[in-house]
Amino acid sequence: MWDDFVRAIALVMVIEGMLPFLTPEGWRQAMLQAGQLSNKALRSVGLVSMLIGVIILYLAR
Repeated sequence: MWDDFVRAIALVMVIEGMLPFLTPEGWRQAMLQAGQLSNKALRSVGLVSMLIGVIILYLAR
């Protein structure tokens, strides 16, 4: 179980690192825009992201 968790975290880090590596200016602009969002909007984005991730995990199993 811990092996799967560590692999999942490592995969998240690889995916998260791709955008700033490939398009640093685009990533910077996206982060600046995200900083302008309200807490409610950020929470909504986070919730939708988590739900999509859960659905993908469910379908992949």
